[in-house]
This record gives sequence, structure tokens and C-alpha cells, in this order.
Amino acid sequence: MSAHSTWADPGHAERYLARVRAERDRLLAGQADPREQQRRVLADLLAHNADTEFGRAHGFGRIRTVDEFRRAVPLQDFDAHAPYIERTAAGERNVLTADEPVVYFTSSGSTGDHKKIPVTRRFMKTTFFPFYYAAWAPLIEHFPDVTARPDAVLNLKHDPIAAPPRTADGHPHVGASQVDFGAAFGEPLAAELGTAAPWGTLPVDVDPGDHMEKMYLRLRLAVQSDVRCVIGINPAMIAALPYQLNLWWTRIVREVHDGTLGGVPYGTPDPERAAELTRLAHYFGTVRPAHVWPRMRALFCWTTGVASLYLPALREEFGAGVAALPAPVAASEGPTAVPLDRHGSAGSLVLSAAVYEFADADADLGPDTATLLPHELEEGRDYHVVHSHVGGFYRYAVGDVVRVVDRVDGVPRVEYAGRNRLSDRVGERLREAQVIRAVRTALDAAGLRLRNISCRVVEEDGQPARYEFAVAPHTGWDPAESARFAADVDAALRVGSADYARARTGGKLAPPRAVLVDETAFQRDWYASVSGGIRPTQVKDRLFRQDPAQWELLLPAGAC
Repeated sequence: MSAHSTWADPGHAERYLARVRAERDRLLAGQADPREQQRRVLADLLAHNADTEFGRAHGFGRIRTVDEFRRAVPLQDFDAHAPYIERTAAGERNVLTADEPVVYFTSSGSTGDHKKIPVTRRFMKTTFFPFYYAAWAPLIEHFPDVTARPDAVLNLKHDPIAAPPRTADGHPHVGASQVDFGAAFGEPLAAELGTAAPWGTLPVDVDPGDHMEKMYLRLRLAVQSDVRCVIGINPAMIAALPYQLNLWWTRIVREVHDGTLGGVPYGTPDPERAAELTRLAHYFGTVRPAHVWPRMRALFCWTTGVASLYLPALREEFGAGVAALPAPVAASEGPTAVPLDRHGSAGSLVLSAAVYEFADADADLGPDTATLLPHELEEGRDYHVVHSHVGGFYRYAVGDVVRVVDRVDGVPRVEYAGRNRLSDRVGERLREAQVIRAVRTALDAAGLRLRNISCRVVEEDGQPARYEFAVAPHTGWDPAESARFAADVDAALRVGSADYARARTGGKLAPPRAVLVDETAFQRDWYASVSGGIRPTQVKDRLFRQDPAQWELLLPAGAC
């Protein structure tokens, strides 16, 4: 069943809400006994995959407890799983999982490499769909008008593809946002909000690889609808929307007036709406999403990491009082946590999805790294995420770091704190989360706001290395504010990182400095990446930007 026919059916919104609530309630019920829930997940994945090559090699049939599981299976990253996955994609069966993959998700993390993530029916049923449906509960319960019309939601991540690339075993290798879950997994309700809008499946021919033109066409159609919510998941996509609106404004207005889409006739000419849009531009100068869609209610995306620094200002571009609801803490390989209420950043562990382990975020991960179970976590601490699930990932270090915010009914609520990346030039061992918290402290101290930020380590003329921050300010910062910001970041990093403090005290690091860049610098960089062929969902915020070529993209022409 297609997304269009499903959402057009009478009563679909009610059936969808009922499914969302049912999955949310099941997740909540599973929190009554967290350890028992985790025991069941472990028993299921062991029994289901005991006779696979991996299961036999690691004695799945003999394992009864999580401690036995940890002794039998080393902690491992994607590279350790990759040979098994490549053999599966080449057509071998019963390697990692007892059931055959139906599709392979692509995942770039933030590095651009295209992993193959095998996706089986059992994984989708037990691990994916429960959190996938439950994630929408806070949005549709508190903003029910987003389900009232198919065109009430602009879903930026939805990107259907007619002829997907395939692996050697004949299965699609695509992004999760490109999969028709109804057709692939028999889930007629799985089509997301906004996928049945006029722009859900573009009505004109366009090169599947021309991602920027596809984004233009969707935006061109959306300006004629009363959009109430924007779904991005990746917040960089939402941050790019105001820039795109102004970049394409003249073309959009002309096509609305003429009744064309991508230069070809489409629908009915709408000179009245075109005139209204023209008046907005004349009156406001810079057109904001709030001007085009004055009844906007909510944004749905990741709200932590670098985005936590720019979302407060970005929300205002979409309208006063617009809510930013957090998307799940999840990777293509599987979920970690899902928000079950309107908390601004954190979600509860999806205890029915995977067996979760955690390692201290300052630890270097290796096969024998000691791990903690959910009930052993401490509030206010950062941890590496390790998960195991029936879909064929075992003691898998996801590459994400989460922070424990609190507990609800004994279950940890966590927020995404950054990728597992270190900036370590002279032993300072800075993690993304530490830098982000330091920047937030500095912004709050001086009442400053920004549009985005990156940093690098530089060495000049034999002097000690220093951290340099490229800052796109929300409004202009004067030299004193820039200097104070750098000093406040330095002070906060000294408090938040003992290694950084030692490097500064020992003279190995000079004080950091801020370099102000144009307010659209990061949007232009994002635009260039997508124009170069990278799917928009995969172009994410980059805090550590050590590559000189990537750094120079943020600077004015001729700057060094």
C-alpha cells in the first residue's frame, strides 16, 4: 500500500494514532521490570541466531546470562562485523542472522562512507517498529493538527527512490528514509507524516541524484500549503531551510504565479498566492519560514549535540512558540532511546529493542573494555553505547556517546552527547560533548547566540597549538564579545576536562580564539555538499573540522 493511498483513507489518522499509542504503551509497560525485559531480549537473540555461523562460533546455544554473553563475545565495532555483512550481501546465508535481510540500510555516520546495514523482518518487528511508532506520540498527541491533512507536514527526510541500487544478493541498499515499509515489511501504517503530501512523491521527472533540485521542488510545492510541522531528524536539514527559501525565492514565486514546477506546467497558476509571497518579501526583506507558514507548530529533529547551540535561535525563524521535539537517539544499526514525553532532549532506553551496555566515555574502546548495564549508570555521566540485537549486531560499539539525564520508573533517560571522536593534539583528549558544553556555557555567560560552529587545532610560527573556533553569529558580535567568548570557552574546558586543563597549565596549548564567519557560511557549506551528490540526510553538523580544505569552505574568499 502506498503512502498516498494510506493517508487518503478515511479514518487513517485515527488508526495511526492508535498504533502509535499502543507501541508507546507497550514500551512503558516494559519498564516495569527493566532487568527482566533485557533478559528476554538476550534470550531471544541467542535462541534465534544460535545456529548461525557467528552464533556457533561464540557458543550462543550455551549462553544463559549477560555475563556469559560478555565473556563469549568481544566488544566490537563495525569493521569487525563488516566481513560477515559483506558475505551476507554477496549471497551467503545464516552468517550473522537466521533470517535473510530484506534490505540494507546505508549509513554514513558523519564520515561519508556507505556502510551496509542488514535489515531483517525479525529486526523490524522486534527492534525497529516499536520505537519507530512510539517516537511520534509526543508530536501527534500534543499537536493533532499535524495529522489533519496530508500536506500539514513538510518531511524533509522522505526521499523515495524508484530504482534503488542493490547488493550482489539482489536486495536494495538505500537510506532508511527511502524504504517503503508498507511494501517491504507489510506495514500499511508505517508511512510517515508528510509522505502523502503533494511533494511526497514528486510529480515531475527529476534526476534521482539531483538532491538539491528535489529539495527545491518540494519547497516550491510546500509554499502553497498550510504547513504546521517540519520533520528533519537531521537538524542541519532544518537549519538549511531558511537559507534555501531566500536563495530560491524569485524562482519559487515565479513558478507559483505561472503554475509550473521545475519549468514544466503543473496545476493551476496562482497569481494571488504569488502576490502574497511578493508582499512578504517587500515587507520583511528577509523571508522567514514563519512568514510563509504562520501557523507552524513544531519541528521534529535531534535537539542535542551541535544543534543544541543553534536551535534556540533557529526555532524563532519558524515562529514564536514553535516547539522543537527531539527525535529518537538511534543509528541505522538500531535504536538506543526514544522520547515518550515532551522532554526537550532525552528519551528512555528502548529496553525491548536490544541488550544495552555502556562504557565510560573517556575510555578507549577495545575488545575487553569493561561495560556497565543500564541499572549501573550514573546520572550526569557520559557513556559509549554498546548494543546487541536479533538483527545481527553483537556487542556493537555504535560510535555514539550519550549522557544520562535522569531516570523514569528506574529506567535511564539519555540524550545524545556526540560521536565517539577525540581531538587530541597534545594529550588534551577533548570529546565533542565536552566542547559543546563549554561553548554553551560561554554563550550563556555573555548572552550570545550563534547559527553554527566548528573548531580545529592550529599551530603557528613554532608557538604552542591552540583551538580555533569558526563561529557564525546569529547577530553581529563585536571584538570584545568574541574575545570574551574564547576566554569563557577556555575556562569551561578547563573545568570540564582535566586533560585539557593540564595541557593549558603545562603550556602545551595556547588560549583558544574565535574567528567570526559569515552568518550563512555553514548553510553554504551544507548546500555545496548536497550539490556535490551527498544525500541531505547524511550531511550533518561537524564540530571537529581539522581538514584545511573543509575549514576554508567556511571562510570568505581570500581568507586563510
